[in-house]
Amino acid sequence: MRILGPVLDRATYRRWVYFILGGALLVPYLLFASVLAPSLLPIVTSFGYALPIGGGLALVVMAGSSLIPAVRVLEGAAIRELLDDPVPDASFGKNTGRARLAAMFMAHVLVGGVISLLSLTLPVLLAFSIAGLFTGELSIGTGPDTTKVQKGWSGAWLPALLFVSLIALIYLVWAAGGALAKAARRLFDVTAAERIAQLERRAGQLAERNRLARELHDSVGHALSVVTIQAGAARRTLRTDLEFTEKALEAIEESARSALDDLDHVLGLLREEARQTRTPQAGLAELPSLLQATGLAGLDVEADLRGELTAVPPVVSREAYRIVQECLTNVLRHAGKVPVGLVVDAAPGRLEITVGNPLGAAEPGARRSGGRGLRGIAERVEVLRGEFTAGREGERWEVRVRLAW
Repeated sequence: MRILGPVLDRATYRRWVYFILGGALLVPYLLFASVLAPSLLPIVTSFGYALPIGGGLALVVMAGSSLIPAVRVLEGAAIRELLDDPVPDASFGKNTGRARLAAMFMAHVLVGGVISLLSLTLPVLLAFSIAGLFTGELSIGTGPDTTKVQKGWSGAWLPALLFVSLIALIYLVWAAGGALAKAARRLFDVTAAERIAQLERRAGQLAERNRLARELHDSVGHALSVVTIQAGAARRTLRTDLEFTEKALEAIEESARSALDDLDHVLGLLREEARQTRTPQAGLAELPSLLQATGLAGLDVEADLRGELTAVPPVVSREAYRIVQECLTNVLRHAGKVPVGLVVDAAPGRLEITVGNPLGAAEPGARRSGGRGLRGIAERVEVLRGEFTAGREGERWEVRVRLAW
């Protein structure tokens, strides 16, 4: 199996694509060497002198063009694919210079040109040689010139040789690609510390995305749950209880406005705008407003707010608000309009949150699927290094959160 390793290795074919790209980049330089350069040099009087002089000038032009920023970006992207870089948007090491990248570009183009030529000609020759076993002629292209070959098994050595050459090309791609990949690692000197730093930055970006996803889930999800329940209630009482319908529509209006503010805040972060948006994130000081809006949705919340909530650090306060909001949303979705007990106890250096409700049946229009709510709470608590439990206790469901700082 070690002999067949290069044939079965996916890296071989990734390197092959890298060389095919190099062959494509070689085409304009070949045109310059064979057509443009000889026509612009009056001293060239014969074809024998034209090709060497044109080839030398093409190498000079190739080296010069490798310094163009767009070419450097293209070659950098190609090298990342060659190395199967796990951080595609990361930069190379500090020692990366123009001369190094230019040398890598020229090696890429020249070796890629040879491999691309072999990749195009060997399969074609193999196909024509197989046909020659039956016709006795080896004809390539549309011209009248043909080469006589032996028919039948006596001429089978030619397609066999070409087939072996094609397999050898795979090993050549594997070996040449490995050599260039090794050279790239040395040339660009990406140390383990730099790679770890790049991966840490990438992990930080992913963590930020997850945090924004939780913000959207908690804020917009809560608003949509309230809107869904209140819209259903307003539809049923539209002709019988106008006062209740007006309160339901008021709850929908307030919930939608709050969701729009939260959405504007999160979108501002996604656009990498300044952290100070028009509407700051809600904290524990806004709990009365949240409880009032939830009450308008038909959820009876008996709240016990203890201690100085305004003394809680802003980061903890914002996360605690979202935890309470998600707990109330889960009650609406999964238990319906049942009485809820909420205890928020703030003391110096700690904060405890307890939310409990009897198990019940959600309204027919409530959404029952999901499962991201408790996971989002657990992630928030984990970031703050707190404690979190949630589960059934008898005929009640309770969520307990303890945060310390």
